[in-house]
Amino acid sequence: MIRLNPVSGAGPLTQAMATAASGMSTQALRMRVAAENIANATSTASVAGGDPYRRKLLTFGRMVDRSTGAELVRMDSIRGDQRDFRTRFDPAHPAADETGYVKLPNVDPLIEQADLRGAGRSYEASISVMQQARALYGKTLDILRA
Repeated sequence: MIRLNPVSGAGPLTQAMATAASGMSTQALRMRVAAENIANATSTASVAGGDPYRRKLLTFGRMVDRSTGAELVRMDSIRGDQRDFRTRFDPAHPAADETGYVKLPNVDPLIEQADLRGAGRSYEASISVMQQARALYGKTLDILRA
């Protein structure tokens, strides 16, 4: 027997689908931020001595959807990574400071690629949950029709 959430009337399949959808949404955002970090891994400042691109970090939290009773993942914030910038001696570079050093982004492409891969796998896992819940929902409807 399918038990309904007493507050909302939503069943476990609806809750599973809502949770999977929130996971897909947050992992897609995580992939976009990692891709942006990779794209800007070599960006320098547009003015001499200025700061280059600062790596973006995501923080996640959870919440309960009142309409379904499902626990959802959500993005809390996007903030800049406060680690120090790398520097390179290149006095001819337009962004070099008065001592000849250029600040480079605090982005490590290998870390970003690993994060991108992890987000992709999490997204695929959420798709799998969504497909399973959808299949179970279809089977339930078939049983109820018979």
